[in-house]
Amino acid sequence: MIDNKVAIITGASRGIGNAVAVQLARDGFAVAAVGTSDEGRIVENLNAIRSMGQPFIYIKANIASQSDRKAIEEKVMDVFGRVDVLVNNAGVAPKVRMDILETTEESMDHVLGINLKGTFFLTQAIARAMVKEIQMYQGFSPKIINISSVSAYTSSTQRAEYCISKAGISMITTLFADRLSEYGINVYEIRPGIIYTDMTAGVRERYENLINNGLTPIKRWGQPEDIANAVSVLCSGKLDFSTGEVINVDGGFHIRRL
Repeated sequence: MIDNKVAIITGASRGIGNAVAVQLARDGFAVAAVGTSDEGRIVENLNAIRSMGQPFIYIKANIASQSDRKAIEEKVMDVFGRVDVLVNNAGVAPKVRMDILETTEESMDHVLGINLKGTFFLTQAIARAMVKEIQMYQGFSPKIINISSVSAYTSSTQRAEYCISKAGISMITTLFADRLSEYGINVYEIRPGIIYTDMTAGVRERYENLINNGLTPIKRWGQPEDIANAVSVLCSGKLDFSTGEVINVDGGFHIRRL
């Protein structure tokens, strides 16, 4: 077992997940970055993590797959021998945006299979490993951080399956926070707002106009690093008397205004 605390970050090959992985490596964590891309296609992003000088592995895996989820756990334990933080960031949007009256079962299964089912069962597996660690060793204070979205409570009728998946992530947070509290495992949810990533590339002009017209009190795009900074704070131990907490990183979007 290595001395560094170990963080698993899903969806870490780009965007928010990559920024989180870089930040946690900067904070001194050994990092297990999980993604679905071939390593050769994301060398620059992975090198950004490696450049922090901490132990690092990349695991190509799809969290929708039971065998891949098992492989993630086994690889991390084989290489590092411990897991202190799980950041559930992996997620997909619908391949095609469709009105809720036209949404297909295929699209629903695809989005929920990754965003909701995959997240739930990976969390279950890693939580079990964390419980074993706590029972075997002194000084462990594991944390689970779920990256959801303002879509957890904001209607977007052109991508119902995505909204439903993110609302489900909120309940996953509540359930695991409740169940794992007896072991001292804290569970949190971060709700990003409009973040400048590949996922928002197709609607960039629309969101740009909305932001400029006052959609968010803070009139700028969110950056992946904004989410990474919030994860860093949650991993610091400075909020250890909180669990099940929702952290909005959305430029104030959640504020109701007249």
